[in-house]
Amino acid sequence: MAANPSRRMLLSPSLSRRIRRISSSSSSSSSSSLEPFEPPPAVTPRRVVVTGLGMVTPLGCGVEATWKRLIEGKCGVRAITPDDLKMDNFDRETRMHTFEQLTSKVAATVPRGTDRGEFNEELWLNSKEHRSIARFIGYALCAADEALRDANWITTEQEQKEMTGVSIGGGTGSISDILDAAQMICEKRLRRLSPFFIPRILINMASGHVSMKYGFQGPNHAAVTACATGAHSIGDAARMIQFGDANVMVAGGTESSIDALSIAGFCRSRALTTKYNSCPEESSRPFDCSRDGFVIGEGSGVMVLEELEHAKKRGAKIYAEFRGYGMSGDAYHITKPHSDGKGAILAMTRALKQSNVRANQVGYVNAHATSTPLGDAVEAKAIKTVFSDHASSGALALSSTKGAIGHLLGAAGAVEAIFTVLAIHKGIAPLTLNVTKPDPVFSDAFMPLTVSKEMAVRAAMSNSFGFGGTNTSLLFTSAP
Repeated sequence: MAANPSRRMLLSPSLSRRIRRISSSSSSSSSSSLEPFEPPPAVTPRRVVVTGLGMVTPLGCGVEATWKRLIEGKCGVRAITPDDLKMDNFDRETRMHTFEQLTSKVAATVPRGTDRGEFNEELWLNSKEHRSIARFIGYALCAADEALRDANWITTEQEQKEMTGVSIGGGTGSISDILDAAQMICEKRLRRLSPFFIPRILINMASGHVSMKYGFQGPNHAAVTACATGAHSIGDAARMIQFGDANVMVAGGTESSIDALSIAGFCRSRALTTKYNSCPEESSRPFDCSRDGFVIGEGSGVMVLEELEHAKKRGAKIYAEFRGYGMSGDAYHITKPHSDGKGAILAMTRALKQSNVRANQVGYVNAHATSTPLGDAVEAKAIKTVFSDHASSGALALSSTKGAIGHLLGAAGAVEAIFTVLAIHKGIAPLTLNVTKPDPVFSDAFMPLTVSKEMAVRAAMSNSFGFGGTNTSLLFTSAP
């Protein structure tokens, strides 16, 4: 029976040529099956650069709005209300009781509205076509759209689409959808469960929706490594370009976990701040002696990574070069780092080794520091160990931007990597908010920045650590 021409797959010329070569080689004599395999082709790592940036954060929707407010020392943390818990399907008494039970009542929420610098829900979430799009996916779509427009990479050519991939991860997906589904079970209404329930909660659907919107047929990837997700997603994407799997990657992280169950879960694990419910803007205070836990946040960060020669050939704007990707595991505890900081030390030293950049050439470190009593001190000691005299001399600028935006969980590493790239590109190291009395681990010239500092930054590092003891450090340098 003849094949239906209308159902044939449309292949690009390059893919057709590859298939013909494979078919030709497979038709050789059966005796070749006894011959030893040829060694894998040698791979020469390709250089990777950053050509586009996009963000949705508690400081604003868009890179320009977020960066301006960040370096000015503004804060995106506010007090939450029962309406923030996303419990619309529950009765008022249950909503109010749940809210009263929460020990932490502050969060870093994305500003919503139709004004410039606000996240437009009607555009990204509420249209009929968006029924399968949960909030964390909408944030990723918005950030990716800005990054791609910034990179001027919205291609219509098939071969270019095949060599463009997406690597956007998330930490928890849509917990609020799961809570609503559980409520349906309790009320014996399971037949009314949305057919879009599963597509709305899957982490990889952020990458899936971005690839579908723009037709990208390169690698489609989604890391899930708790609070290191965004950084791992960027590092993995860079490796895909270095290995030749893609010429362009849309990479980052996304999160929307400001809901009743997520906040309650982190409260029960005693991870969230509880002392500053009456003064929310002071609640996220990395490296400060009065810190007592992190502020839960939401948002997305996406960057366009590109092979250097590909970017130069099309005249792309280059923000920075991706140089190092260090990873490690604590192998110690589900939530706490070991006091010796070995995991963080390994990640940072591996990023330096891979990048061929010396420790004393790094001008700025964007710390993971979430405002927890143990984690911040352990990381600060690790940074001091790795950078040694360079840190103690005051030549190394250090800050945690979580004082301004809270902890964006799966999106944190991506948003903070963008801040790190902007520090290089704009020559400004951003401040750490709310440091009034630095932790005793700091001394002399080794101090977190308390005001944004104009300085030439030729190389900078971004740290991200997650539950389960997963650690990663990304290193960027100025544009080649």
